[in-house]
Amino acid sequence: MIQAFGLTSNPRKARRPALDNVSFEAHTGRVTALLGAPGAGKTTALRLMLELQQGRGITYFRGRPLRRISHPSREVGVLLGDVPGHPARSVRSHLRMLSAAAGVPVRRADEVLEVVGLVSLREERLGTLARGMDRRVGLACALLPDPHTLVLDAPARGLSANEVRWLHDMLRAHAAQGGTVLFTTADPKEAARTADRVVTLDQGGLVADQEAKEFARTRLRPRVAVRSPYAARLAALLTKEARTAQRSLEVVTEDGNRLLVYGSTTADIGDTAFRHGILVHQLADELGDMGPGAGAVPPEARRPAEESVVFDQRQASGDLSAHECSQAARRSQPTESSRAADDQVSDNAPTPVRSSLAGTFPSQGPRPRAAVRTAGVPTTGDGQEPADPKPSAGPSPTAACDADAQEGTTPSPGAHSPGTPARGARVIRRRSTTGTQPQTVPARPEEALTPGSPSPLPPPISVRPAPSPLRPLRYELRRAAGIGTGFVICGATLVVSALVAVLLARIGHTPQARLFAAWPREVPLPPAALGAGLLGALAFGDEFRHPALAVDRGSVPRRLGLLTAKLLVSGATALVLAFLTLGCDAETLYVVYGRELAQVPADWLSLSASWFGLVVGCAWAGVLAAGVFRSTSGGLAAVVAVPVVVVPLVHKVLQGRGASMAAGLPARMREVFLLQWPFGGERYLAGAARVLAQPVGSALTLSLTALLCAYLLTTLRSRVR
Repeated sequence: MIQAFGLTSNPRKARRPALDNVSFEAHTGRVTALLGAPGAGKTTALRLMLELQQGRGITYFRGRPLRRISHPSREVGVLLGDVPGHPARSVRSHLRMLSAAAGVPVRRADEVLEVVGLVSLREERLGTLARGMDRRVGLACALLPDPHTLVLDAPARGLSANEVRWLHDMLRAHAAQGGTVLFTTADPKEAARTADRVVTLDQGGLVADQEAKEFARTRLRPRVAVRSPYAARLAALLTKEARTAQRSLEVVTEDGNRLLVYGSTTADIGDTAFRHGILVHQLADELGDMGPGAGAVPPEARRPAEESVVFDQRQASGDLSAHECSQAARRSQPTESSRAADDQVSDNAPTPVRSSLAGTFPSQGPRPRAAVRTAGVPTTGDGQEPADPKPSAGPSPTAACDADAQEGTTPSPGAHSPGTPARGARVIRRRSTTGTQPQTVPARPEEALTPGSPSPLPPPISVRPAPSPLRPLRYELRRAAGIGTGFVICGATLVVSALVAVLLARIGHTPQARLFAAWPREVPLPPAALGAGLLGALAFGDEFRHPALAVDRGSVPRRLGLLTAKLLVSGATALVLAFLTLGCDAETLYVVYGRELAQVPADWLSLSASWFGLVVGCAWAGVLAAGVFRSTSGGLAAVVAVPVVVVPLVHKVLQGRGASMAAGLPARMREVFLLQWPFGGERYLAGAARVLAQPVGSALTLSLTALLCAYLLTTLRSRVR
């Protein structure tokens, strides 16, 4: 069950808020439609409910706000906009990746594909899917964690008639299994055909909250559409015949040759046109949309009820005199004209709207109760009305005056009947066919706010941070292996490296170590290091470009678990790439030039450590830089900037001091810590110190430290916000 109270968006400058004090409920086992024209505030309402933008209000999903649910994706399935998956990823691979993020078994992806009817298209790429299939993939992503509640924003947009019917059957089936479904639409016919209850929004406010049958009766009106070149003559004949037969008929002319006839049938209109020889091009039954304000109570009928608001407030505060009580008693006697007006209002008025919360919103404390209180109707323990409340007349406006007259006292300011709202609330009484009693809506803040009293405004909504994958390492492995970009980069790196090694060997005057690494002196980095940096930059760059983890907000969660998984996967990939590069270059040189250029150097251990450290460091620099700058190009630029910008600066600082620092480091550490290095640890420590003492090693270490600090700083800043 969804309970939304007082949803209000933050206004921009002098403009009115896109959503203003909207409250409604979506019950379990039922399909609820949020209806409104474009710009009415439907998407804003969903984003406020899901805590995706700042505003005011509170929303409960089965009694808990979303921020207090440990795994929100398992409680609420969300579909907002298109599916932002990588266009080169297959449907099955995309769902398997999201299953790791949601912490569900991988077989759930195949089950959801069968539910949404995409088994035959599971190997299709996301970029090649049609509009209808794309919406099915979005629904499959929402159903993947098996949530209880579905919140869908315009799920039928752009679908064909058959796909719309399939979608509605899916929503009905989910509700029949005990779930809750809330979807938005701009088509009132779709809402009446699909939903069990329709909540109507207009210009950011709540207009109606009705059952589907009541909505269809008040909003949708049957009519006959007629198109004829003699539309004016046919309209005159239909009006004349209806006047003669004393029938109610309404004819509306559109576009010159199109008529909309209310109160007649296609058979009667066809007979009239045939008898008078009028050519008809179109004759069809339709359901006309009367607009969001159809059936609303006119201002003239609401004025007496609005005048009673002041009386009720003065009655509750004890400001009425005996003369005013007697006048109110005389005014409360109905007349013939008032009875007729009330009957007319009762026939035309829709179900009263549950527009806002009653009373005030405490800053902290128990959850607020239901928005509507019916006078004279007992409530249950949780503040909700009974399942089938019986209409009750409730206390009359002069009940308190009569009681006080009998006792000879004046009304007490602090006492009021159970059916009377507390001070600071306004009561609007409307006659309706459902027998619903007057509703209580909160007063304006300037009317109800007093020193020491709780705030009458709903609590503020803070943006909920994007959730981290429940299984980040598995998610990252499936993300990296799900598309062919990484394999193409690795293959291109090996080919370029082998060609460069052959070219350097042909030119000559190249050291053996640089020959195996295919690293000319004129180039800042070897091909393997650039390829590893590009792979690392893509690890976060693709996340920001195609945010599959946060389809509802377009941002990537900055969590240490996800960062650790990306560093591990990119580091392992860089190690494999570095090893394959050495092997391919050595084999290519052996095949082309023989054994002489393929001999292993004597200090191969320290050279290998430096080589693997360089490639892994470039990969990690790409990951961290892409996470900080939110783009692949930014990550790759940071990798290239290390040898171009940072290395010369470090070289100037450490010029003439690096060798002396590395030479005596093991001995000095042994003297300070009184440690005896086992298994020849001094040699490995000296090798690591020599690597760090080199300008490239020092610059790379410094760059990694700076990027890691920047990433942690942005993470903390986003959490503080």
